[in-house]
Amino acid sequence: MLDVDGSAGGGQMVRTALALSMVTETPIRLTNVRGSRPTPGLRPQHLAGVRVSESVSDATVSGVDVGATELTFAPDTVSGGDYQYDIGTAGSVTLLFETLLPLATTLDEPLSLRATGGTDVKWSPPIAYYERVKLPFLARFGLDAETTLHRSGFYPAGGGRATLRLGPSSLSPIECTERGPLERVTVHSKASTSLESASVATRQADAASEALADDGVDHVVTEPAYVPSTSPGSALLLEATYRESLAGFDALGERGTSSEAVAEEAVKSFRTFEDTSAVVDDHLADQLLVFLALAGGRIRIPRVTPHVRTTIDVVEAFGGELVCTDSPDGTVVVEASEPIR
Repeated sequence: MLDVDGSAGGGQMVRTALALSMVTETPIRLTNVRGSRPTPGLRPQHLAGVRVSESVSDATVSGVDVGATELTFAPDTVSGGDYQYDIGTAGSVTLLFETLLPLATTLDEPLSLRATGGTDVKWSPPIAYYERVKLPFLARFGLDAETTLHRSGFYPAGGGRATLRLGPSSLSPIECTERGPLERVTVHSKASTSLESASVATRQADAASEALADDGVDHVVTEPAYVPSTSPGSALLLEATYRESLAGFDALGERGTSSEAVAEEAVKSFRTFEDTSAVVDDHLADQLLVFLALAGGRIRIPRVTPHVRTTIDVVEAFGGELVCTDSPDGTVVVEASEPIR
């Protein structure tokens, strides 16, 4: 059984370890889970990932309790089929999908998961980021995956529903160190129908479009929409399409925050990225590393964040090696010098 020390990581460490455990069929023991966090141990969001992983891999598990700081997970072969899981309230649907995505590289038949929870909530990729940035980027390298949004779910009630479908996939090396020129920015702005009278989605889209035009972005497409949901809420994603890459910059609406401020938050992140030569944004950077470790290749990321470091540590525990090389402009090239076998 492989021991993985979780003292320096958070939920990202748990998700990465579970995914690699299933892909390699390696039993693991996670110790000191989230040991450096103010509230150590597993939280309900992490338990959802463990339970779904247990189902799809017919795993033997122990320590699956809120607050548990040690977890053992011994998977069998991952099976295709259709699965469902209700995370409860506004637990993140996309973080649940994160754990399963790498399984496409081992599947013999399709797998789907229909999840209920939050589709657009804090500290997780919004569902539009999955649909418009992450999955299209990985599709370029052979990943067969798609999401379907059935209903949006905002904090605190959640109630969103989305399905992830995975097909058997053979990945090519992820070689992506130059993004090429910017071709367009698509502004995806949505708000609950309860906020339509205040034109929230439209105002978010207009403010973002105007700010981008002021920055000299020539091709901007706006797509405002109003959607039914249990809780009021809004979300904004700037989908930046480059000749050789995709990047996304998001912001969530909150009570007391104007639509214009939401737009400015997303545009500010885009501006920061544009000032670098990175190929992928900060969020995609750490999320891609598992696939880089499995398929090989090189990617240029903005910087080494704590999530990037945590993922590299877990990859090394499974026998892989990701090497970071600083570039003169401040970006970092991450190369899989030893892919996981």
